[in-house]
Amino acid sequence: MDPVLVEKRGSALWITLNRPDKRNAFNSEVLAAVGEGWRRASADPEVRAVVLTGAGEKAFCAGGDLQPGQAFAFDHAKPSTDYADLVRAVARSTVPSIARVNGVCMAGGMGLLCMTDLAVAVDTAVFGLPEVKVGLFPMQVLAMIEGLVPPRVVREWTLTGDSFDARAALEAGLVNHIVPAAELDAKVEALVSKLAASSPTAIRRGKYAIKAMAGMGFEEALAYAEAQIAIMPQTEDACEGLAAFNERRKPCWTGR
Repeated sequence: MDPVLVEKRGSALWITLNRPDKRNAFNSEVLAAVGEGWRRASADPEVRAVVLTGAGEKAFCAGGDLQPGQAFAFDHAKPSTDYADLVRAVARSTVPSIARVNGVCMAGGMGLLCMTDLAVAVDTAVFGLPEVKVGLFPMQVLAMIEGLVPPRVVREWTLTGDSFDARAALEAGLVNHIVPAAELDAKVEALVSKLAASSPTAIRRGKYAIKAMAGMGFEEALAYAEAQIAIMPQTEDACEGLAAFNERRKPCWTGR
């Protein structure tokens, strides 16, 4: 059985962690396959969004596989980990992404959630960073979650290891929406449709700008934004979008 399923559905590429018997826990093989899926999405101009989810109805991802020789089998000759390399690749991608959280989301699974742009969770989902309970700490997840969730909330989650429900995840800003299980796919598809209806050029340049400006001070970020706003009206999509607005019609995007 393939540990990861990659399937193109309309304008979205779905990447499904396919180890339901392991609550979709990941190992190096899973991480490599997820990364390959993202590369496929980035190379296909018809793909307007990536949807990341887990197989079955119980778990999105329970984190790294804790069995010997699985997620914690590191090659110490390498200066980076497979997990961090995946996160870096996703951060560089200009294709917008959605986490479809269909159940339990724990430990390293929280990092996979955080690396996406948007997130929709079932209202019965359970979240947590329980690493301290097995003598570890969510080091790599910290790099992503601190930009989404207030610091004191992050400290409580990481230092206690306590799990929390979907409502708490929504209130903390970890997810965008929570819905009943019967409405999960409809909500995800609605977001995909909105992304597909928008200018791919604007989204591509916007995601690039968000990442670039995250590491800048105020004055530097504002100067960068000034340069970008002068360039964007020169793109084909911007010309088409402005013309369509004035002509009261739907734009026809070229992605250029």
